[in-house]
Amino acid sequence: MRNKNKILGALYGQAIGDAMGMPTELWTVQKIKEKFQGGVTTFLDGTDDNDIAMNFKAGEYTDDTNQAFAILDALIENNWVPDSRILIRHIMRWADAVDAWDNNVLGPSSKAALTLIKKGKNPKSVTKNALTNGCGMRISPIGTLFDPSHLNQLIDMVFSVTKITHSSDVSISGAAMIAGAVSAAIADYDWDNIIKFAIKSSEEGLKLGSPTWAAKIKNRLKIGLFLANKYKDDEVKFSKSIYETVGTGTMASESIPAALSIAYYARKVKKCAIICANLGGDTDTIGAMATAICGAKTGADNIPNEWKKLIDKQNKQHDINKLANAINNFKN
Repeated sequence: MRNKNKILGALYGQAIGDAMGMPTELWTVQKIKEKFQGGVTTFLDGTDDNDIAMNFKAGEYTDDTNQAFAILDALIENNWVPDSRILIRHIMRWADAVDAWDNNVLGPSSKAALTLIKKGKNPKSVTKNALTNGCGMRISPIGTLFDPSHLNQLIDMVFSVTKITHSSDVSISGAAMIAGAVSAAIADYDWDNIIKFAIKSSEEGLKLGSPTWAAKIKNRLKIGLFLANKYKDDEVKFSKSIYETVGTGTMASESIPAALSIAYYARKVKKCAIICANLGGDTDTIGAMATAICGAKTGADNIPNEWKKLIDKQNKQHDINKLANAINNFKN
C-alpha cells in the first residue's frame, strides 16, 4: 500500500506551487519587486497588467495543474493504460472549456501540437523539436505511481504521456527528472538520493527522445545544486543566482533544473512555493514542479490546512482526495 499522505502532498504541492506562482508568471524579478513590495507570501489574484494571469483568482491553478490532473483522469478512465487518443481528448476538453486557444493559457509547444491535432494533422513536426517545459509542468503525478524499483515502468509511462506534445530528448529527460524526483521523495529517500534518482531517471528518459541541440538538463542541475550549497544560508543570493545563472525561462533546460535545485534548497512546501513565486520567469511552472517534489517528501500533513482548503475551494473541477485514492489503489 502506498503512502496516501505523501501522494496528497505531491498533488497539493503541484497545485500550490502553480497557484502561488500564477500572479507573477513571466515577469522579471524587478517587476515582481515593484508590483508586490515585500514579495509574494500568499495566494493573490492575477492583475490586469499580467495578460497571462489576469483572469485568475487567488488560489486558482493554471494550465500546469489542469493538464496534470487531466492526464490522471485519462489514465484512470483507461485502467492506467496510457492511450494517446484518450489523453488528448481529456486535455482538449479542458482547453476548450477555458478557451485556452484565445486566452493565452497554453504553452507554445502544447498549443502548436494540439492545434495540429485539432486540424487532423500529425503533430510530430512540433513534438520532436519541442524544447519548452510543458513536458515537466504536468508530469509530477506520474511519479506518485511508481516506486523507484520500477524505474523502467516509470520511464515508459513518462514517455507515453509526454510524447503527445513533447517528444524531444530534452523534453523526455526533463519530464523523467521531475517524475523520478517525486518517486524517490514518496519513497522517503534523503535529499541527496532524491537528486541521484532524478538524474538516473533523466538519463533513461534522454534515450527515448528525438535528438536536439538543447543543453543537457542534468548538467544544468549540477550548477543549480552547487549554488544551493554555496548559498545555503542566503536565500536572496541563492534565488538571484538561479535566476541569473541556471535560468528561469520557459525552456525545459532552464526551468526544470531550476525547479529541482529550489526543491533541494527549500525542502518544505511553504518555503518552496514562496521562493518560486518571487523568483522571476516562469514562476507558476517552476513552482508546480518544485513544490510537488517537496510535498511528496514531507506529505500533505505538513502543508498548511488553510492552503489546502483554498486550493479545493477555488478549483472545483478536480477532487484531489479522489485522485489520491485512485493513485493509492493503482497496481503496477
